[in-house]
Amino acid sequence: MACVEHEPVVEIRGVDVVRGQAHLLRGVDWTVRADERWVLLGPNGAGKTTLLQLAGAQLHPTRGEVRVLGETLGAVDVFELRPRIGLTSAALAQRISPSERVGDVVVSAGYAVMGRWRERYDVHDLTRAAMLMQQWGVSPFAHRPFGTLSEGERKRTQIARALMTDPELLLLDEPGAGLDLGGREDLVTRLTGLARDHYAPAQVLVTHHVEEIPPGYTHALLLREGEVVAAGPMAEVLTAPLLSEAFGVGLDVQLERGRFAARRAA
Repeated sequence: MACVEHEPVVEIRGVDVVRGQAHLLRGVDWTVRADERWVLLGPNGAGKTTLLQLAGAQLHPTRGEVRVLGETLGAVDVFELRPRIGLTSAALAQRISPSERVGDVVVSAGYAVMGRWRERYDVHDLTRAAMLMQQWGVSPFAHRPFGTLSEGERKRTQIARALMTDPELLLLDEPGAGLDLGGREDLVTRLTGLARDHYAPAQVLVTHHVEEIPPGYTHALLLREGEVVAAGPMAEVLTAPLLSEAFGVGLDVQLERGRFAARRAA
């Protein structure tokens, strides 16, 4: 990995994002370092996905500065920067052909394409793809069409694809969305292993639910209506008062065996 531990991989300073009359982000400051695992939390429309798109060099700010992996957006070719970033999202999943074989979905990330065309993959590519499919529990489906998988299997395939290029930054946009309880818990277990891997990239996960936060995540950022409510170490941010402020409802928060849970205060 190119980033040195403790060196910022994402630096956002005084950022606004405006689209038409909508102020999607307002005055956001945020820093992610190479050894950190962040969760972005907030209600619908809070700006979580917009912030993730900035970190993924998928979007430019209206005002302010965004630096990703040492490069400033607006002064770098994003098509050279993006291969250094692993990204999963619902929008990206929609670009995967339902007929594409799972193995090809994963290995083709090495050429930053969707599906195999005329690329020639060497032994290293094929070995890495096989290792990632095994790690994420989708190797039995390597020859099956992507469209035949369950939602959980699709999510895990996307994460394996996102890790194919050995990225320096991994961005996960609501990976638990649409999963049943078993699928969610399987995903959380696998993400916990990745979070605790010292050699894994910096990670940012977007969710609406504290129950989906894997143990091993170190920091949290709370958003409400495009503004940062709080950001910092997990234990300092995921408190009942701050979560209540972010979600606009009184909440009780519990932490048990490394897992958070929240419910409406009595």
